[in-house]
Amino acid sequence: MVQAEAAGAASQMQLLTESCSGTYSWIRWVYIHLLVTLVFSAQAVLSGKIVKFLPGYDGELPFKLETGYISVDDSELFYYFVESEGNPQEDPLFLWLTGGPGCSSFSGLIYEAGPMEFDFQNFAGGLPKLKYYPYRWTKAASMIFLDSPVGTGFSYARNPEGWHSSDTKSVEHSYQFLGKWMIEHPQFLSVQLFIAGDSYAGIPVPLITKKIIDGNKDKDKLYLNIKGYLIGSPWTDSSIDTDSKVEFAHRTALISDEIYENARRSCKEDYVNVDPENAACSAALGDIQMCVKDLYDKDILKPNCDLFSPEIGEDLDRKSLEEGASGFLQSQSMNPRVWCNDFMLLYGSIWHNDDSVQEALHVRKGTIRQWERCNYSISYTKDVPSVVPVHIELSRSALEVLVESGDHDMAVPYVGTLKWIKSLNLTLVDNWRPWFIDHQVAGYTMKYSDQGYHLTFATVKGAGHPAPEFYRRECYYLFDRWVNYRPI
Repeated sequence: MVQAEAAGAASQMQLLTESCSGTYSWIRWVYIHLLVTLVFSAQAVLSGKIVKFLPGYDGELPFKLETGYISVDDSELFYYFVESEGNPQEDPLFLWLTGGPGCSSFSGLIYEAGPMEFDFQNFAGGLPKLKYYPYRWTKAASMIFLDSPVGTGFSYARNPEGWHSSDTKSVEHSYQFLGKWMIEHPQFLSVQLFIAGDSYAGIPVPLITKKIIDGNKDKDKLYLNIKGYLIGSPWTDSSIDTDSKVEFAHRTALISDEIYENARRSCKEDYVNVDPENAACSAALGDIQMCVKDLYDKDILKPNCDLFSPEIGEDLDRKSLEEGASGFLQSQSMNPRVWCNDFMLLYGSIWHNDDSVQEALHVRKGTIRQWERCNYSISYTKDVPSVVPVHIELSRSALEVLVESGDHDMAVPYVGTLKWIKSLNLTLVDNWRPWFIDHQVAGYTMKYSDQGYHLTFATVKGAGHPAPEFYRRECYYLFDRWVNYRPI
């Protein structure tokens, strides 16, 4: 019965489409929306389930949280969906990816943009407590936090071959995920869609955006109402971003004028493709490394956790669990002199690996050995060294774009981000100026525009990598103004 109705609807809408070419896009959307609704009404099983209570949070959650899996090829991609607390029928929808590659999107939810945070100050061992967070992006937007690529967070493969991923494969999987998720949530087809993420997500975010734009030209594919994209501290071009670390170190007085000029002259401003026989360049880079190797590159002003606790090693999440993280956290909270930003990331590992938490999140038992905030052991090929050409191509479309950087981030320095933005050859419409919160300078911003494409760049003063992990409140105001089309 439902299939017959869907076929009839398809036939009628096809006739309308052929006779009304001037309203093709609108008719196409109505056609797909009607077809999806009719066909989907015959399906009783949804991929996602509502979560009303979470271990560590007192009482019922004051927002709508859904978790689940979407099958894509031979993978099962896990997601957290938080519906807008404003007007979900009109507020934009964001697909959020965290970098790595291999870092769970839960980082974006709990440390950056979502409606919760861990109660760091009152931790006394055991399961970390959760608090409702006031400066949440979900006041004004619905957000899908996706664990991608496969092997990230709770996402897993159904067979051995499926565990390998790459830039291009993860982009394709994210695109397929979004289409399937929309079919299950057709009420969001009409709202504005944005793709967002930070750090290494600077590679897939513009690629997914381009894939959506290209897919929208195919009348046989689901039309997605793409409006723009947001990238924070974005890894964009391996040469530009790596080379920019030297200039950043000089600008922030980490290396002297003499060391900088020697490196620039000897290496000819190329610090990536170094000739092995160029002894002068190698020596100059050695001088730079000596000056910066003991710094915390995510924020040059913050303590280096590895120096304070060398037994923890580089993989803080994994080793902390093996060596008893709760005791470690307690000891550090009593010694604020050695408090490091990475310590707070441990809470996510402790919380997620609790059986009651995984049950509440509807995680499938036995699909992963252990949850890690960042799984650096995933089988992954970085096959897209630069997305600058993608940004250039996207600049020919009518899109709203926000690029933000912490100005104390040496992992992906803002100077490299500015360099590739300027290479897009856009028209500068708002020159470099401060932006404010509570009458205080919160950072600096500039805006470019060309034929419907609007790109806003903003620094967050004092922030590291990524900026919301360090200055969450300031980043909320930045996002809120941008997404509501108000001046920053």
